[in-house]
Amino acid sequence: MLEPRFAVRSLLAAVAALMLAAPASATTLVRRGLDRLTAENETIVEAKVLDIHSYWNAAHTFIFTDVHARPSQTMKGTPATDVDFTVMGGTVDGTTVLIVGGPELEPGSDYVLFLGRGGLPGPQERLTVRDLSQGVFVVDHGRAFSQARSEPLLPDAQGRADVPGGDDGLALDTLMRLIHDVR
Repeated sequence: MLEPRFAVRSLLAAVAALMLAAPASATTLVRRGLDRLTAENETIVEAKVLDIHSYWNAAHTFIFTDVHARPSQTMKGTPATDVDFTVMGGTVDGTTVLIVGGPELEPGSDYVLFLGRGGLPGPQERLTVRDLSQGVFVVDHGRAFSQARSEPLLPDAQGRADVPGGDDGLALDTLMRLIHDVR
C-alpha cells in the first residue's frame, strides 16, 4: 500500500505535468500568403528530399532533423546543387518529438520549400523552414499543395485564413510565376 504523502505527491506531480503539457498540445499559425512567404525567406527551391537524419541536441533535451535535398529549380536565392537545412522534431531510438503544424518531409518526395535562417531553439543560423507547414508545398503531378491545408490558420492582416491554392493546390508553373512576381 502506498504511503499517503507519496500518493498525494504523485497525484500533484501528475496534475502539474498535465497542466504544463496542455499549452504545448497546439500550435497557432497565422496565415502566411505567398507574398510574405516569398519576401521573408531567403531561399525558395523546388527540390527532392534525398535524406533525413534526426539527432539529439548536445544537452539531450530536444530532437532536430537535418534534411538533404537536391533542387531542380531555384526560385529565390543562390542556385545550389544541393541544399541542407534543419527542422525541429524527429525520431531517435524510439523517442519522437512532434512539432504540431511542423513540416512533414519524406525522402524521395518533391517539394517547394521556403527556407530562411533562424527560428530554431539553439542553432539560430541554420537554414530552416521557419513558417512550419506553411513553408512546404508538396509537388504532385505538376501541382503544389500547401502542407498547411489541414491546419486551422488564424486570419492574416487582410482577414484571410486559407492556404495559397486552397485544397486544389496551384499549378507548379503558376506558383513559380507568383513567387517571381513578388521577388
